[in-house]
Amino acid sequence: PFSAAANLRPGAEQKVVFITARVHPGETPSSFVCQGIIDFLVSHHPIAKVLRDHLVFKIAPMLNPDGVYLGNYRCSLMGFDLNRHWANPSPWAHPTLHGVKELIIDMYNNPKINLEFYIDIHAHSTMMNGFMYGNIFEDEERFQRQAVFPKLLCQNAEDFSYSSTSFNRDAVKAGTGRRFLGGLLNDTSYCYTLEVSFYSYILGGAAAAVPYTEEAYMKLGRNVARTFLDYYRLNSLVEGPLAPTPKTR
Repeated sequence: PFSAAANLRPGAEQKVVFITARVHPGETPSSFVCQGIIDFLVSHHPIAKVLRDHLVFKIAPMLNPDGVYLGNYRCSLMGFDLNRHWANPSPWAHPTLHGVKELIIDMYNNPKINLEFYIDIHAHSTMMNGFMYGNIFEDEERFQRQAVFPKLLCQNAEDFSYSSTSFNRDAVKAGTGRRFLGGLLNDTSYCYTLEVSFYSYILGGAAAAVPYTEEAYMKLGRNVARTFLDYYRLNSLVEGPLAPTPKTR
Protein backbone atom coordinates (compact mmCIF):
# COMPACT_ATOMS: atom_id res chain seq x y z
CA PRO A 1 0.00 0.00 0.00
CA PHE A 2 1.13 3.49 -0.84
CA SER A 3 1.40 5.67 2.26
CA ALA A 4 1.03 9.42 2.48
CA ALA A 5 4.20 11.31 1.64
CA ALA A 6 5.82 12.75 4.76
CA ASN A 7 7.63 15.50 2.84
CA LEU A 8 4.53 17.36 1.64
CA ARG A 9 3.24 20.42 3.41
CA PRO A 10 0.02 19.63 5.39
CA GLY A 11 -3.07 19.31 3.21
CA ALA A 12 -1.12 19.30 -0.05
CA GLU A 13 -2.46 17.34 -2.97
CA GLN A 14 -0.33 14.26 -3.69
CA LYS A 15 1.10 14.93 -7.13
CA VAL A 16 3.51 12.15 -8.06
CA VAL A 17 6.44 12.27 -10.49
CA PHE A 18 7.65 8.71 -11.16
CA ILE A 19 11.16 8.35 -12.62
CA THR A 20 12.92 5.16 -13.72
CA ALA A 21 16.39 4.61 -15.21
CA ARG A 22 18.84 1.99 -16.45
CA VAL A 23 16.36 -0.49 -17.88
CA HIS A 24 19.05 -1.06 -20.53
CA PRO A 25 22.18 -1.89 -18.52
CA GLY A 26 24.68 -0.62 -21.09
CA GLU A 27 23.18 2.89 -21.05
CA THR A 28 25.36 4.17 -18.20
CA PRO A 29 24.69 7.90 -18.82
CA SER A 30 21.11 7.33 -17.66
CA SER A 31 22.43 6.55 -14.18
CA PHE A 32 24.38 9.81 -14.03
CA VAL A 33 21.32 11.81 -15.13
CA CYS A 34 19.22 10.04 -12.50
CA GLN A 35 21.92 10.67 -9.89
CA GLY A 36 21.75 14.38 -10.73
CA ILE A 37 17.98 14.38 -10.18
CA ILE A 38 18.27 12.56 -6.83
CA ASP A 39 21.18 14.64 -5.51
CA PHE A 40 19.36 17.85 -6.37
CA LEU A 41 16.04 16.80 -4.83
CA VAL A 42 17.60 15.84 -1.49
CA SER A 43 19.85 18.92 -1.38
CA HIS A 44 19.44 22.14 0.61
CA HIS A 45 18.86 24.12 -2.59
CA PRO A 46 15.85 26.44 -2.18
CA ILE A 47 14.25 25.08 -5.37
CA ALA A 48 14.62 21.51 -4.07
CA LYS A 49 12.86 22.48 -0.83
CA VAL A 50 9.89 23.93 -2.74
CA LEU A 51 9.69 20.81 -4.93
CA ARG A 52 9.71 18.55 -1.86
CA ASP A 53 6.93 20.62 -0.29
CA HIS A 54 4.66 20.31 -3.32
CA LEU A 55 5.49 17.09 -5.17
CA VAL A 56 6.18 13.43 -4.44
CA PHE A 57 9.08 11.98 -6.40
CA LYS A 58 9.22 8.19 -6.73
CA ILE A 59 12.48 7.05 -8.29
CA ALA A 60 13.61 3.56 -9.33
CA PRO A 61 17.21 4.32 -10.35
CA MET A 62 18.04 0.87 -11.76
CA LEU A 63 15.40 -1.34 -13.38
CA ASN A 64 17.92 -3.93 -14.58
CA PRO A 65 20.39 -4.55 -11.70
CA ASP A 66 21.29 -8.09 -12.77
CA GLY A 67 22.03 -6.95 -16.32
CA VAL A 68 24.23 -4.14 -14.97
CA TYR A 69 26.05 -6.53 -12.65
CA LEU A 70 26.76 -8.92 -15.51
CA GLY A 71 27.93 -6.14 -17.84
CA ASN A 72 25.17 -6.83 -20.35
CA TYR A 73 24.44 -4.15 -22.92
CA ARG A 74 20.67 -4.49 -23.32
CA CYS A 75 19.28 -7.59 -21.62
CA SER A 76 18.64 -8.96 -18.15
CA LEU A 77 20.25 -12.07 -16.68
CA MET A 78 17.63 -14.19 -18.47
CA GLY A 79 18.16 -12.48 -21.83
CA PHE A 80 15.09 -10.25 -21.85
CA ASP A 81 15.01 -6.69 -23.16
CA LEU A 82 12.91 -5.51 -20.21
CA ASN A 83 11.78 -2.41 -22.08
CA ARG A 84 9.63 -4.57 -24.34
CA HIS A 85 7.72 -6.35 -21.56
CA TRP A 86 5.76 -3.64 -19.77
CA ALA A 87 2.43 -4.88 -21.13
CA ASN A 88 2.53 -8.17 -19.20
CA PRO A 89 5.63 -8.48 -17.00
CA SER A 90 6.15 -11.78 -15.23
CA PRO A 91 7.02 -11.69 -11.50
CA TRP A 92 9.46 -14.51 -12.23
CA ALA A 93 11.07 -13.39 -15.50
CA HIS A 94 10.80 -9.58 -15.19
CA PRO A 95 10.55 -8.97 -11.40
CA THR A 96 11.65 -5.32 -11.38
CA LEU A 97 9.14 -4.34 -14.05
CA HIS A 98 6.42 -6.34 -12.35
CA GLY A 99 7.03 -4.57 -9.02
CA VAL A 100 7.28 -1.07 -10.47
CA LYS A 101 4.22 -1.56 -12.66
CA GLU A 102 2.18 -2.79 -9.66
CA LEU A 103 3.25 0.27 -7.67
CA ILE A 104 2.32 2.61 -10.53
CA ILE A 105 -1.10 0.97 -10.98
CA ASP A 106 -1.74 1.09 -7.21
CA MET A 107 -1.00 4.82 -7.22
CA TYR A 108 -3.09 5.38 -10.34
CA ASN A 109 -6.07 3.64 -8.69
CA ASN A 110 -5.70 5.60 -5.44
CA PRO A 111 -8.17 8.53 -5.50
CA LYS A 112 -5.91 10.53 -3.16
CA ILE A 113 -2.98 10.46 -5.58
CA ASN A 114 -2.46 12.20 -8.92
CA LEU A 115 0.19 10.37 -10.92
CA GLU A 116 1.21 13.25 -13.17
CA PHE A 117 4.53 12.29 -14.78
CA TYR A 118 6.36 9.14 -15.76
CA ILE A 119 9.88 9.65 -17.12
CA ASP A 120 12.13 6.74 -18.15
CA ILE A 121 15.79 7.71 -18.59
CA HIS A 122 17.89 6.17 -21.39
CA ALA A 123 21.09 6.90 -23.33
CA HIS A 124 21.36 7.11 -27.11
CA SER A 125 24.34 5.84 -29.11
CA THR A 126 23.91 7.85 -32.32
CA MET A 127 22.07 11.10 -31.50
CA MET A 128 23.62 14.10 -29.78
CA ASN A 129 22.25 16.18 -26.88
CA GLY A 130 19.43 15.33 -24.53
CA PHE A 131 15.96 14.94 -26.03
CA MET A 132 12.63 13.24 -25.33
CA TYR A 133 10.20 10.81 -26.88
CA GLY A 134 6.52 11.36 -26.16
CA ASN A 135 3.26 9.77 -27.25
CA ILE A 136 0.80 10.68 -29.99
CA PHE A 137 -2.83 11.32 -29.02
CA GLU A 138 -5.92 11.93 -31.13
CA ASP A 139 -6.90 14.76 -28.77
CA GLU A 140 -5.06 17.80 -30.12
CA GLU A 141 -5.27 19.71 -26.83
CA ARG A 142 -3.73 16.81 -24.92
CA PHE A 143 -0.99 16.53 -27.52
CA GLN A 144 -0.20 20.25 -27.13
CA ARG A 145 -0.09 19.96 -23.34
CA GLN A 146 2.38 17.09 -23.62
CA ALA A 147 4.85 19.38 -25.41
CA VAL A 148 5.00 21.86 -22.50
CA PHE A 149 7.47 20.01 -20.26
CA PRO A 150 10.15 19.38 -22.93
CA LYS A 151 9.84 23.00 -24.10
CA LEU A 152 10.42 24.23 -20.55
CA LEU A 153 13.34 21.81 -20.12
CA CYS A 154 14.87 23.21 -23.30
CA GLN A 155 14.86 26.67 -21.67
CA ASN A 156 16.62 25.35 -18.55
CA ALA A 157 19.16 22.95 -20.06
CA GLU A 158 21.51 24.23 -22.75
CA ASP A 159 22.28 20.66 -23.86
CA PHE A 160 18.62 19.65 -24.28
CA SER A 161 17.30 19.74 -27.85
CA TYR A 162 13.60 20.29 -28.48
CA SER A 163 14.17 19.90 -32.21
CA SER A 164 15.34 16.29 -31.62
CA THR A 165 12.35 15.60 -29.37
CA SER A 166 9.70 13.54 -31.14
CA PHE A 167 6.27 12.06 -30.52
CA ASN A 168 5.44 8.66 -31.99
CA ARG A 169 3.49 5.44 -31.76
CA ASP A 170 5.98 3.11 -33.41
CA ALA A 171 4.69 -0.49 -33.08
CA VAL A 172 8.21 -1.69 -32.16
CA LYS A 173 8.06 0.52 -29.03
CA ALA A 174 4.64 -0.73 -27.87
CA GLY A 175 6.15 -2.67 -24.94
CA THR A 176 8.16 0.27 -23.59
CA GLY A 177 7.31 2.02 -20.33
CA ARG A 178 6.54 5.27 -22.08
CA ARG A 179 4.15 3.72 -24.62
CA PHE A 180 2.44 1.27 -22.28
CA LEU A 181 1.89 3.70 -19.42
CA GLY A 182 0.90 6.42 -21.88
CA GLY A 183 -1.95 4.17 -22.96
CA LEU A 184 -2.87 3.12 -19.41
CA LEU A 185 -2.85 6.43 -17.54
CA ASN A 186 -5.47 9.12 -18.10
CA ASP A 187 -5.11 12.42 -19.93
CA THR A 188 -3.73 14.28 -16.91
CA SER A 189 -0.61 12.08 -16.91
CA TYR A 190 2.43 12.62 -19.12
CA CYS A 191 4.81 9.81 -20.07
CA TYR A 192 8.21 10.43 -21.62
CA THR A 193 11.44 8.70 -22.48
CA LEU A 194 14.35 11.02 -21.69
CA GLU A 195 17.31 10.23 -23.92
CA VAL A 196 20.83 11.61 -23.58
CA SER A 197 23.73 11.12 -25.97
CA PHE A 198 26.49 8.69 -25.07
CA TYR A 199 29.13 11.07 -26.33
CA SER A 200 28.43 14.78 -26.85
CA TYR A 201 26.12 17.73 -27.25
CA ILE A 202 26.13 20.72 -29.55
CA LEU A 203 25.02 24.14 -28.39
CA GLY A 204 22.87 26.45 -30.49
CA GLY A 205 25.01 28.36 -32.96
CA ALA A 206 28.17 26.40 -32.11
CA ALA A 207 30.07 24.44 -34.71
CA ALA A 208 31.91 21.99 -32.44
CA ALA A 209 30.37 19.28 -30.28
CA VAL A 210 31.12 19.28 -26.55
CA PRO A 211 31.97 15.87 -25.04
CA TYR A 212 29.68 14.79 -22.22
CA THR A 213 31.19 14.24 -18.77
CA GLU A 214 29.70 12.63 -15.68
CA GLU A 215 29.15 16.12 -14.27
CA ALA A 216 27.39 17.29 -17.44
CA TYR A 217 25.02 14.31 -17.26
CA MET A 218 24.28 15.09 -13.61
CA LYS A 219 23.70 18.73 -14.52
CA LEU A 220 21.06 17.63 -17.03
CA GLY A 221 19.43 15.68 -14.19
CA ARG A 222 19.44 18.78 -11.98
CA ASN A 223 17.85 20.77 -14.79
CA VAL A 224 15.13 18.13 -15.25
CA ALA A 225 14.28 18.52 -11.55
CA ARG A 226 14.34 22.34 -11.74
CA THR A 227 11.93 22.27 -14.68
CA PHE A 228 9.13 21.01 -12.43
CA LEU A 229 9.34 24.37 -10.62
CA ASP A 230 8.48 26.12 -13.90
CA TYR A 231 5.90 23.54 -14.93
CA TYR A 232 3.95 23.89 -11.67
CA ARG A 233 4.55 27.67 -11.50
CA LEU A 234 6.14 27.49 -8.06
CA ASN A 235 8.87 30.08 -8.78
CA SER A 236 7.36 32.71 -6.47
CA LEU A 237 7.75 30.34 -3.49
CA VAL A 238 11.53 30.07 -3.77
CA GLU A 239 13.36 31.99 -1.05
CA GLY A 240 16.53 33.93 -1.72
CA PRO A 241 18.28 34.97 -4.97
CA LEU A 242 18.84 32.30 -7.59
CA ALA A 243 21.44 32.03 -10.28
CA PRO A 244 20.04 33.05 -13.69
CA THR A 245 18.94 30.24 -15.96
CA PRO A 246 21.30 29.94 -18.95
CA LYS A 247 19.82 31.15 -22.20
CA THR A 248 19.36 28.52 -24.92
CA ARG A 249 18.34 28.39 -28.54
